Amino acid sequence: MEQQNQPRPMAFELPTGTDPVSIRKRIEAMEYVLERSLVIPGTNYPIGLDTIVGFVPVLGDIVTAAMGAYIVWEAKNLGLPKWKLWRMAGNIAVDSAIGAVPIVGDAFDVVYRSNTRNLRIVRKHLDKHHPHTRVIEG
Repeated sequence: MEQQNQPRPMAFELPTGTDPVSIRKRIEAMEYVLERSLVIPGTNYPIGLDTIVGFVPVLGDIVTAAMGAYIVWEAKNLGLPKWKLWRMAGNIAVDSAIGAVPIVGDAFDVVYRSNTRNLRIVRKHLDKHHPHTRVIEG
């Protein structure tokens, strides 16, 4: 018998552990949501919440900067060197500063993907220091 009012299972679950594999999956999921979760209709160009929320003046840039900072915080938990964390913070700062400029900033958000850049830094670190976390993408 089917039960009513039962929550439907999510399409995926994020791991809650503090191990490198769990952290990598959370960072990859956040980058996906911020940079590639939607496709512009009529094109095959992916965008994410960073671009959409960036259209809201000031508040949108603050929200997306905070979400990007989460990736840096997770990278800190992985033990990335401070210079890599500063580079990641710089990527977010550039994205936020230029993204705050009306119209020009919105166009910039479409092409400058600070979270993708930061994910690349994290992946490179993990592939070197925790090779068992590597995922072969097909």
